[in-house]
Amino acid sequence: MAEKSKILIIGGTGYIGKFIVEASAKSGHPTFVLLRESTVSDPAKGQIVDGFKNSGVTILTGDLYNHESLVKAIKQVDVVISTVEVLAVRIGNDVDRARAEEPIKSAFNIKIGIRRAIEAEGIPYTYVVSHYFAGYSLEAAVFNVEQDIGAYTIKAVDDPRTLNKVLYIKPPKNIYSFNELTALWEKKIGKTLEKEYIRKSKC
Repeated sequence: MAEKSKILIIGGTGYIGKFIVEASAKSGHPTFVLLRESTVSDPAKGQIVDGFKNSGVTILTGDLYNHESLVKAIKQVDVVISTVEVLAVRIGNDVDRARAEEPIKSAFNIKIGIRRAIEAEGIPYTYVVSHYFAGYSLEAAVFNVEQDIGAYTIKAVDDPRTLNKVLYIKPPKNIYSFNELTALWEKKIGKTLEKEYIRKSKC
């Protein structure tokens, strides 16, 4: 059996990051997390950090904005996963395909610039798209659970089909319109809900 890739997660104590760390450790990958000293000593994050340690995760003290500590961490692994948000831009959006108005458009442009810089340097990459804006129409949305996002992200690590590609986490059985979601909920609770329909032109 081939040796599993060593994975470094940056932003591992964040909302999605902790699920990716957990999935990596459970999959048997040697897992590293880069954490600031202030995060390691923060009582609010202590339980998360202790959970990492108990799962065999190696904690590396450093900072994304400290070049020396960042390079030192990267040199210890085969794969780097960043779950750090760019301003308020969630990691799961495909910024190259999204249509956005200001101020979100400017935030997306920062993330687009990061993608182009990675590609220009010839760094192998996989961009993970894991969630979508549902909006106010009746069009379908994708509903993903965080543990699945972690699991799919880690499965992509050693899958050559994801190299230099965008990975969309979009399981067919997780796609529902609001009407379908309401019907599912009605079936679960055994009663019909009162609904008010609004024309799309008024949204």
